[in-house]
Amino acid sequence: MGIKKQLGMGLTTAVLGLTLIGGGTFAYFSDTEETTSTFAAGTLNLTAEPTEVINVDNMVPGDSMIRDFELQNNGTVDIDTVYLETDYTYSDTEGDDFGEHIEVEFLYNADHLNEVIYQTTLAELQDMTPEAINEHIFYPAIGEKGLPAGESHDFIVQINFLDNGDQNHLQGASLNLEWTFVATQGDGQDI
Repeated sequence: MGIKKQLGMGLTTAVLGLTLIGGGTFAYFSDTEETTSTFAAGTLNLTAEPTEVINVDNMVPGDSMIRDFELQNNGTVDIDTVYLETDYTYSDTEGDDFGEHIEVEFLYNADHLNEVIYQTTLAELQDMTPEAINEHIFYPAIGEKGLPAGESHDFIVQINFLDNGDQNHLQGASLNLEWTFVATQGDGQDI
């Protein structure tokens, strides 16, 4: 065997040996671990108690009545803002809007009935934007903290049948009022 053949065989043997040694040292310890994650959305649940704030018959101009209702946050998410949508229908008024004769005063609390948060007629309230109503009625009452989950807030209203001295045409009139309270959550946050 020539020297070239011996060197070639030696080199081939060396490469084969290094390959076997490298392959043998490639083994290592290993372990695996799995994780799981769960995402559950909260609930926004605004409830009004009672659902019928006022039901009165035989009103005459000059009558006033005080009623209270409670807004409850029965959800798991804090309520940031409450909006009020007012809608009503009326009948038997000879073309006069009965809502212009019904005044609503939102009061601070039952202990101080002379402290009015906001006062307006039903007709004006129906035409207001929900944002304006929140600014004038709900924000002064519940403030920046809103209505936290699991809490409630009492609201008191005084309803006045305004007496302008010329309302004979309203005899027998009726008005059906629907208030829809809309709650929104605040901004999301880092948890």
